[in-house]
Amino acid sequence: MIQHTFVICAYGDSPFLEACIQSCLEQSSVKSNRSKVVLYTSTPSDQIKILCQRYQIELFVKTGGGIGIDWNNALSVVDTKYATIAHQDDLYLPDYGEAVLSEFESQADTNLVFTDYCENDAQGQFRPRHLNLKIKTFGLKLMSLFQNKGYQRRIYAFGNFICCPAVSYNLDRLSDFQFDTSLKMAVDWDAWERIMKRQGKVKFMPRQLMVHRIHEDSETTVNTENQNRELEESMMYQRYWPKPVVKLLMKAYVKNQKAND
Repeated sequence: MIQHTFVICAYGDSPFLEACIQSCLEQSSVKSNRSKVVLYTSTPSDQIKILCQRYQIELFVKTGGGIGIDWNNALSVVDTKYATIAHQDDLYLPDYGEAVLSEFESQADTNLVFTDYCENDAQGQFRPRHLNLKIKTFGLKLMSLFQNKGYQRRIYAFGNFICCPAVSYNLDRLSDFQFDTSLKMAVDWDAWERIMKRQGKVKFMPRQLMVHRIHEDSETTVNTENQNRELEESMMYQRYWPKPVVKLLMKAYVKNQKAND
């Protein structure tokens, strides 16, 4: 029985989209008929249509207008209990689907499951686990020590440690959830912070089960260069800290942005 959907969120004509599709179709959970793969886009093109036809995956087209709108639209086409918004540039290791399904099934009140990850570049070469990535993994491990929401939010107040394409959602429990469409870069941090306030668990799996691609045309790079990221993350820090502390945290944050180069 299909319980989980990889909904690939495609924008424009990415040279990495086919590899993402292949990595999703190679999932052990897809081969065992526990997961399926579909594709959502707000920018339909011949390339996207051809790839969907080649790999026989269902294509959904809606009107977009930003990351938050596209992510909301992507989840809206899912008809299974669990979902992963797969980003077109990224790769999922074959056990990702089975691992998150097992974690969801182990505790029925789990809202989110997310894994550790590694990074590669435009040429497919793996990037060293730089200091910023090590700090994020350490933060996630600290968060996972206890399921107390107050404790988790205190750890999360130091930064967004969760990699958005590594996240899977329990849509039965999050049926009324919407991403904030006014944000461009802190969409995910805002989402996880709001979900943490809800009843239910947020679970981290300390296994590197997906590969996040960093390249010059990625949303991460574009928004870092035009300072959207800095402005929005400063706003997020202000939810937790007084302004003098925010200034100190932002100094460290801006320095860590260089890890995206």
